[in-house]
Parts: sequence; structure tokens; C-alpha cells
Amino acid sequence: MNFTEESEETQKELPNRSLLLAAGAACIGGTFQYGYNISVINAPTMYVQKFINQTWIERYHTTISEDFLTLLWSIIVSIFTLGGLIGASIGGTLSVKLGRKGTLLANNAFSLTAALLMGLSWPTGLFELLIVGRFFSGINAGIAICVQPLYLGEIAPTALRGAMGMGTSIFITGGILTGQVMGLREFLGREEYWPILLATTCIPAIVQLIVLPFFPESPRYLLIDKGDSEGCKKALKQLHGVGVCDTEREDIEKEKLNAAGVQAKKPWELFTDHSVRWQLLTIFLLNTAQQLNGINAIYFYADYIFRQSGLPEDKIRYVTVGTGACECLSALTCGMLIECLGRKVLIMGGYSLMSICCILFTLSLTFQEVSPVVPYLSMACVFAFILSFGLGPGGVTNILTTELFTQASRPAAYMIAGSVNWCSFFFIGLLFPFIVRGLQQYCFLVFLVVCVAVVTYIFLVVPETKNKTFLEIQLEFQSSKNKKANCVDGAGTTLLTTSI
Repeated sequence: MNFTEESEETQKELPNRSLLLAAGAACIGGTFQYGYNISVINAPTMYVQKFINQTWIERYHTTISEDFLTLLWSIIVSIFTLGGLIGASIGGTLSVKLGRKGTLLANNAFSLTAALLMGLSWPTGLFELLIVGRFFSGINAGIAICVQPLYLGEIAPTALRGAMGMGTSIFITGGILTGQVMGLREFLGREEYWPILLATTCIPAIVQLIVLPFFPESPRYLLIDKGDSEGCKKALKQLHGVGVCDTEREDIEKEKLNAAGVQAKKPWELFTDHSVRWQLLTIFLLNTAQQLNGINAIYFYADYIFRQSGLPEDKIRYVTVGTGACECLSALTCGMLIECLGRKVLIMGGYSLMSICCILFTLSLTFQEVSPVVPYLSMACVFAFILSFGLGPGGVTNILTTELFTQASRPAAYMIAGSVNWCSFFFIGLLFPFIVRGLQQYCFLVFLVVCVAVVTYIFLVVPETKNKTFLEIQLEFQSSKNKKANCVDGAGTTLLTTSI
């Protein structure tokens, strides 16, 4: 009897193999692409600029000016952000029309087109294809980072929703690390291989097109959005197993009854819906802070710090790859801890550790010349900051976007969150060089204020969502809102009585 109970308990705690494979299939062609395309463009920088210069000479019989070459390279890099913003803006709508799985599969068309264009840029002598290709890669990443977390959150059982949702962060960091490794000279980092390196973005897309069709659509989408009861039952059995699917179906049925007659909301409708005001404010702040918390500054300063430490030039690239491995490790650690410690503890802990790192980083950069040991302390701060980011903000932010909204509001919430994230990404990319030039190492004090402000807000406003259904989380926000309203009413009554 005891043995049977233990076996059932273990089954509940461990995810079904089919569920893990479905998550992997969604992530490999989803947020893995986002991470991969962010990092893979860095390795061939000099080679692509040389190609643009040679093409310019062949066309116009004169060398390109250094300023215009820098502008073209900046466009190639930053057009990815514009594509991402457009992708995030249409991702939620596509997920309602085509389904979560259908949108992920259709999204691979952008990735395959991007790979083809970037791969053909060198043989055709058209550097403009790189700009268009990066734009399509951005659209692919924008849709993926909007729809994939939606799919993971909806196929996961309540008890494993946090761990499954961490797949988004794990595969982003895995993509960044893979891009860094593929850019090494030992792989595709040589000059003659750069078109192939940029075209390798097609590989994850092909893998997803082959594997994902074997797994079902989101059960919540099937039952709540499409009214397909039989399809939902079949999907739950495949993803969760026969023994657990009934409990999850009951939760979905309750949410369906709660959402009866409610159509999927548009983003602008959420702004006028007072019932989700605090949830909307939360995802707005968290997604803005995810870009403005200093993680981009750390990567900017990393190369300078590694050079200051006296590392040989050929070793610096391997240490840089180590930062990607560090972020990937922290995401994996967060995935293992999230169901034990909860979302609130991890994200507050991550931002708190980042606040401490900001102070230490400012001090170590200020006193860089005092002792030969200080540059190594700065290196330690780089890795500590990246670990802290991965343990909390890097992974938990997307999970909270899934959990704070019900089925009718969730796609629109992801469109808003994605748009805010990409706009913040563009904003920090545009202004960050000026911030660094003006404040130098003291720019980390700005990021310190951001981190402390987010910790304070989460502590006061955001409830713990671990092991709670979407309806329970919604009710908790509403009860918190009612308490605040009652407090205000009570205070008003007291004042009125006193004045009388």
C-alpha cells in the first residue's frame, strides 16, 4: 500500500516523457532561435563589414566611408529588434487564430526565409539581403517569445507549471551559448564560413517542423477557445498520462465556465479592464526592468574587464563563452528550484543579489588601478550578476505573464509584454552608449535603483503563484484589490465621522 502511494506521488511530481518532449520541440524552434540569433551575429562582425566594403567597391569603384559602414552594420544588428517588436505585436492574434502549436509551426517560415536570404548574401554580392534576413529573424523571435511561453504554460500541469515555463529561459540561454560556440574559429568562426554560420538558423526550424507535429495542441486552447472536448481529453492523456489528466481537465472546465461568453480580448481592451489593472502594471514593470536592470551593461563591460585582467587575446573569447554557459547554468538551476522556493522568492532574490552586484561592480571599476587583484574581483562580479539574473528575472518574468492572466486575456497580455520588452530592448540599445559615456562605471547606480524598486514592488503587490490554478491567482488579485478598496472606504468613513 505504501509502495503504491509513493509511486503515485512520484508520478505526480515527475513530468510525463511526452510532456517534456513536447516542451523541447516547442522551445528548439522557439526561444532557442531568439537566443541564437542574438549571439551568432557577434562572431562574424569584421568579416561582414569587410564583405560590405568589398561589395561597395565593386559597385561604386570607391571605398565606403567608415561612418556609413558603421551605420549599415548597426542597421543589420538592430533591425532584429524592429522585427521582434512586429512579431510580438502579431503573435497573440496568431495564437488565437491558428492555435499555439499552429502558430509555432507557421512561424518557421520566417526563420527559413531568413536563413536563405543571409546564406545567399555573399554568393549574390547583396549585403541588403542580410538586413532583410535579420528582419525576418526578428519577426520569428518576436512571435516565438510571445507564443511559446503561452504553449508551455497551458500544456503543463499546475504543480509543474513553473518548472515547465523555465524552458523559455533555459532555451534562450542555450541558444546564446550555442551561437557563441558556433562562432569560435574551431567551428564556423572563420572568414570563409560566415554565410553558413548565419544560415544555420534554419536547423532549429527544420527540427521543430519534423518533431512538433507529433504532439498535441494546447488542451486549454482546444476546450476553452475551440470547444473541442474530445481533442482536449486526448491531448491531456498524451501529455499528462491517464492517471493525472482528470484533475487537470476539471481545472480547465472551471476556467471555461468562468470565461463563458467571453471572447479573447484585444490588447487595448485590457487597458480598459479594471479587473486586470494590477496584473497589467506588474507585467509592464517586470518586462521593462528585464531590459533596464543592467544585464546589457554587464555584457558591454565584460570584454573590457577581461582585457584589464591581463588575459591573452585568444583566451578572452573562451571566457566570453563562459558567460553564456554561466547564464545557461543559472537558468537550469532556477528550473530546479522554482517549484520548491516559488516565483516570488526567486525573482526577489535575483533582483536583490543584482543590487548587491551593482554596488560591488561600481566600487571595483572605480578602484580598478589600486591593486592587480581588483580586475579579478570585477570578473567575479560579472559572473555573479549573470547568475543572479538567470536565477530570477531571466526566468520568472515570462512565467508570471502566463500565470497572472486567464485564457481570454493571456494572448493579449503576451502581446503587451512582448511589445514592452522589445521597446525596452531598443531603448536601452539606443541610449545605453550615451549613459555609459556620461556616467561611466557609475551607470550601475542607475541599475541599482531599478533593481531595488522592482524588489519593493514585488514584495508589496505580487502574490505567490506556486501550485495555484489560474482562477485562484485571479481571485487572489481581486481579493487584494477589494481589501485596498475597503481600507480606503474605512479611512474615508473615519474622517467623515471625525469631522461631524
